[in-house]
Amino acid sequence: MGLILATSVIVRAERRGHSVADILTQVREKYGETEIGISGVSVAELTHGVERSRNEAQRQRSQAFVDDVPATFTVHPVTVEMAQRVGVISAQAAERRITLPFEDLLIGAAARQLGFELGDTQRSRLREDSGSDRETALK
Repeated sequence: MGLILATSVIVRAERRGHSVADILTQVREKYGETEIGISGVSVAELTHGVERSRNEAQRQRSQAFVDDVPATFTVHPVTVEMAQRVGVISAQAAERRITLPFEDLLIGAAARQLGFELGDTQRSRLREDSGSDRETALK
């Protein structure tokens, strides 16, 4: 078993002044020696943040941080199976007039396909009206 970190975990840590090495240490303290990765979607989200930096100094700091992420964690690509699973879940949710963040679904799909847990700081956002969460829905 392993762990896929949601982008929110990485962003929150960066905003609190933690390094990528700090994130790894904290995750290891909590989960032990387990495989830790991220979705390729997280790389896109983090890069988006770099590009929206307010000034050059901030952009350079953010870029250095983002460069450390794939150097530290395994980056798992989005597969056809994941994309199809997300398409089904997204369509079913839309039929119930529920909007689910597409990026979060893709990251959750990566965790499910790999048989990993999802490390997410936004657990309340994962709840659906059925009482299940996206992690469960992506099984």
